[in-house]
Amino acid sequence: MSRQRNTSVLRGCGEGMAAPGAQGAHIPACPGRARRGREQHAGSRSPPCLRPGAARKPEPPHPPAAGSSCPRMESSEELESSLLTQPWASVCFGESSFLAKVCFRDTGYILLISDLSSVWYESADTEAVGQRSKELNKRLTVHVSSFLNHLCSLMCPLLAGQPGAAAAFSCHRSASGLRLHVKSELSGLPFYWDFHCCPAPLDMVSRHLVRPLIQMNLVLQCQVQELISLLLQKDAEIEDYRDSGATLSRDRLRTEPFREEVFQQNFVAETLPRICSAGEGQAFASALQQLYTAVTQQELKQARKRHCSEDDVDTAPPAETTKHPHSPAASQEDETTSSSERTSPASSPAQKSRLPAAKAKPKKAKGLFS
Repeated sequence: MSRQRNTSVLRGCGEGMAAPGAQGAHIPACPGRARRGREQHAGSRSPPCLRPGAARKPEPPHPPAAGSSCPRMESSEELESSLLTQPWASVCFGESSFLAKVCFRDTGYILLISDLSSVWYESADTEAVGQRSKELNKRLTVHVSSFLNHLCSLMCPLLAGQPGAAAAFSCHRSASGLRLHVKSELSGLPFYWDFHCCPAPLDMVSRHLVRPLIQMNLVLQCQVQELISLLLQKDAEIEDYRDSGATLSRDRLRTEPFREEVFQQNFVAETLPRICSAGEGQAFASALQQLYTAVTQQELKQARKRHCSEDDVDTAPPAETTKHPHSPAASQEDETTSSSERTSPASSPAQKSRLPAAKAKPKKAKGLFS
């Protein structure tokens, strides 16, 4: 039995290590030497080899490759992309007015808030939400998703201009950032939450505020020009009706022809001061929110197209700079002939005489009338 087990281990550890001799022959050994050999083998025993079919220990997970992306990084990028299409909303905390936008997902949330002097943001994943909820709500033992859903149910009505009566908000500014405190109830117990917002980086401010506002300005300018063109067309149509003898049934519907310069002067002198005196709380009305969403969605589409085109360029095969090894034989002969013509000197008369002469055509006999 022991001999069979040793034979199987030998076969598993490495072939070609069997003792010399006939197959199946038994070589007697000294008992003392065998006992000393077993003791030495037990003292310096190598890890046993597995028999065929034996269970193997699970291998440790391989570290991610250098080019692989982190799931946490991907979730934060998805959150910010979803936040981009969320419109800004005007909110008030006490006597202070802010512009804010927020996005909640199962993987966390991201908040962006500004008083038009500074911009702050906070991005938190499920791990950060769970850790902070344990610190602020020790009596609550609900899942992290319940905290995220409750925060979403508190913040979304606030940004929509319909804050719930059961929630209280307060903010505190400091040199390091802004802290937004929320007090509410969850499952009949007090619920507290603090948004710890730090100053937003410049690229985030440009992406979410500056560039969309510039694009909105361009869109509104184009819209105004189209409306002016439409008014001029309507004036021409009304003038044609008048020339054909049409009259208004009600004189109060009569209007003066539209003049763009007069309209711009009156708008700057009368309407503009009224808009500016309304304050910063009405920065994003409902129509502008829809325009902001449309502009940012278009920007996301263009960004995806650029990303896809860059991926196509990266995956395209490089241009061949060397000659293909399997070029036609005729081209090689042409190259050899041209190179020999360039390198060989001019042929002498003797060399020309050795060349095979072309077969001369027989001349016709000249007759009298030829």
